[in-house]
Amino acid sequence: MYETILNLHSYLAYAVLAILFLAVANAIMGLAGNKIFNLTKDFRLSLFALIVSHIQLLIGLILFFVSPNGLNAIQSNGMGGLTSAARLLAVEHPFINIIAIVFITIGWSKHKKVMEGNKKFKRIAIFYGIGLVLFLSRLPWGQWL
Repeated sequence: MYETILNLHSYLAYAVLAILFLAVANAIMGLAGNKIFNLTKDFRLSLFALIVSHIQLLIGLILFFVSPNGLNAIQSNGMGGLTSAARLLAVEHPFINIIAIVFITIGWSKHKKVMEGNKKFKRIAIFYGIGLVLFLSRLPWGQWL
């Protein structure tokens, strides 16, 4: 079960990063091009990025509790007994990625409250962009690729 959840979490991460990158790039192009916020393309892309990132969070939380590198590593070794790689997986990766999801969710909520296309694009670009940078900062690149 652990291997299945780990593989799902790893492969879904590619999709999350790609969709989040597309949403941020779309928002930046819409802002720079002074475009109208399109409900069929822009809205759906941003919503899909929000949904996929939340699904990834749920799978990651399940993985945190069943993984030997998550809560079990903290309980058995204590915080001082973790190596830097174990600390990344047990503490930094989950914490920073939860903060990234919070930024994405805030961006989604703030964009819904304005009517002008430029403001919608700006809020999505800023908050989704912060979320993307946070995701990229705490990926376990050595184990992932």
